[in-house]
Amino acid sequence: MKKDRILLVDDEEDMLENCARLLRAMGYSPITAPNGEEALRIIGEESPALALSDLKMPGMGGIEFLHQVKKRHPDLAVIIFTAFGSIESAVEAIREGAFDYLPKPFTSDQLKHSIDRALKTIDLARENRALKKQLSDNFCFDNIIGRSQGIKNVIETIKKIAGTHSNVLILGESGTGKELIAHSIHANSRRLGRPFVPLDCAALPETLIESELFGHEKGSFTGAHISREGIFETANTGTLFLDEIAELGMDLQSKLLRVLQERKIRKVGGRKEIDLDIRIISATNRDLRKCIEEKKFREELYFRLNVISITLPPLRERAEDIPLLCDSILKKYAGSHSLPVLAVSREAMDRLKAYPWPGNIRELQNCLERAASFAGGNGIGVEDLPENISGGSGAPAAARPLEFDELNYHEAKKRYLDVFDKGYMENLLKKSEGNITRASEISGIPRMTIYRIMKKIGFKREIL
Repeated sequence: MKKDRILLVDDEEDMLENCARLLRAMGYSPITAPNGEEALRIIGEESPALALSDLKMPGMGGIEFLHQVKKRHPDLAVIIFTAFGSIESAVEAIREGAFDYLPKPFTSDQLKHSIDRALKTIDLARENRALKKQLSDNFCFDNIIGRSQGIKNVIETIKKIAGTHSNVLILGESGTGKELIAHSIHANSRRLGRPFVPLDCAALPETLIESELFGHEKGSFTGAHISREGIFETANTGTLFLDEIAELGMDLQSKLLRVLQERKIRKVGGRKEIDLDIRIISATNRDLRKCIEEKKFREELYFRLNVISITLPPLRERAEDIPLLCDSILKKYAGSHSLPVLAVSREAMDRLKAYPWPGNIRELQNCLERAASFAGGNGIGVEDLPENISGGSGAPAAARPLEFDELNYHEAKKRYLDVFDKGYMENLLKKSEGNITRASEISGIPRMTIYRIMKKIGFKREIL
């Protein structure tokens, strides 16, 4: 398509000349055709950005020309004009697919306004198609990497439920790729091209929770100098991804439950109710049933969110996927740094496959990026891996399974993760010099999650 070329179709020579002159004055390159048959030939050869056609012409009239354009070139917009203007003919032209209708005589401004609107609509449609393709490319099933049975089961579930409007609860340990799965569900649904809005529930500022979620009207509270759209309204017609859903307070859980029941929201300080058409995908690494038993999560909300559940396997249960994941991670790293793709030695790969990966894919990515930096352009060997993975003297106690011989699986797993969290946070906070914002940027962990881990392992801010 040549963006500056506009096709004019009319059997009146004077009309063609006058319109062509107007278009040239607007900065376009007009192409003229005396009838519909010639116009169709020109479209095939010249690929104009837009067509302007008379309604009443001998032979192929404007409506038939419109039919043929929509059949052969469905993306080409057509504006119809005629001296025989009437409501009936305008309605017919629009109903048959015309973008706009201009009764003769029309002014230069009227013509320019109609053309500008048509070209803007064409550009938006093209951008939407590109966005849909990009989303589909980035979050298609091929981007969920793995050939283990656990991953195959996840993909099969997404295929079955993506086209529905049901709410989905994604379960899995931290770092297993819950947001990627949420993106994939959205990208393979009928909501593709609509908003996908992720929200880290642990990072919501308590003083502004309602305003963040529901929006507010101007003057509704001190500092509300303008009206603001909330997260629910931003995600309307699309998908809202609520990560770390278990971190919501009980009061906010009640408000979310009310939204899910009524499918309406009202801005803080507002009176008008806003209808919602929204799909909720939530995720957590915690046992929500246990949270319910401990009176920390509302059972009604759990059933509203858990219409369909997907459980992501931890990386230690899909070791056969590690070579594929390494290949993908290292290709992305090489591309972003304009470097050759590094290979992983067989011995290093064996160590990677044997390591239990408490931080899952996120930890694997950090490990490989570090190893690629140390490798300095050569292949990645055991010596480039962190000591706790390579088996060096710095391996944490949790990496030595003999210590867990007398523990059952769940106790051993908890002990391992506690040791990992403590070691990881010590190194992270040392690297960030105690700056939580910097620590969040380095690790990819939300600030509120860092605070929660620090509290769990007994770190205090004042000692940093």
